[in-house]
Amino acid sequence: MRTYLDCIPCFFNQALRAGRIATGDENKLKKLLDEIGTMLRDIPLESTPPETGMLIYEKVRKITGKFDPYNELKRESTEKALALYPSLKNKVEKSNDKLLTAIRIAIAGNVIDFGVNRKFDIEEEIDNVLKKDFAIFDYDKFKDYLDKTDEILYIGDNAGESVFDRILIEEMKKPVIYVVREIPVINDVTYEDAIQAGIDKVATILSSGTSAPGTVLETCNAEFKEVYKNSKFVIGKGQGNYEGLSDEKHLIFFLLKAKCWVIANDIGVNEGDIVLKGINV
Repeated sequence: MRTYLDCIPCFFNQALRAGRIATGDENKLKKLLDEIGTMLRDIPLESTPPETGMLIYEKVRKITGKFDPYNELKRESTEKALALYPSLKNKVEKSNDKLLTAIRIAIAGNVIDFGVNRKFDIEEEIDNVLKKDFAIFDYDKFKDYLDKTDEILYIGDNAGESVFDRILIEEMKKPVIYVVREIPVINDVTYEDAIQAGIDKVATILSSGTSAPGTVLETCNAEFKEVYKNSKFVIGKGQGNYEGLSDEKHLIFFLLKAKCWVIANDIGVNEGDIVLKGINV
């Protein structure tokens, strides 16, 4: 997905939010916004938002001196998600369609996004998503490919959300490679975050090698690119992975909630809609 003009003020908002978590030094924050403004002037609209996000968060780390501003928030969100894990598993077990319920729960977890959302109620979100109609619902195709595959490449999104991913991974009952970010960016899931969520108990964890808040293949390591190229069933979780991979000529199922109108418009849905969308299927 390309960058839209409406993404530009969002870049500034994200940078300021991360900067304020990292430091209270107004001079550093002013320098951060000044340098991002200069940088954005030269970024083409053809680039994807995660490519720009990678550069922005490099600036945040460099200017504030804080390597992982969201570290404590990530740990807290994962702890809260783990506390919900038994009740969520119970919802799956009691449902008429366990796989679909697990997909809905995984999408409900997508609300844990500090790049977009300042406040959210995860329990309320779960209740809403369990009842909500899908705007795009490629469930039959998802099941067909799941039945035929020997292995799933599951590209994760946010810390905390990975607990909800774990529930879906357990329900799919196939070997899974779970992909995380190489270094911290916003609250995206890293290796350490995935371990805290218990992903290592249900999947093989693989770093994509990128520090982008999404999957930008040009910045990924050789191991991930090889696995991705050979995978016949890919799940891309969340908006950042949609932004980075939606123009790829590869079979991918995107699971997400459209949390901003720009992405909703690009997908062809309304803001707030939930999506199970397959491309090249």
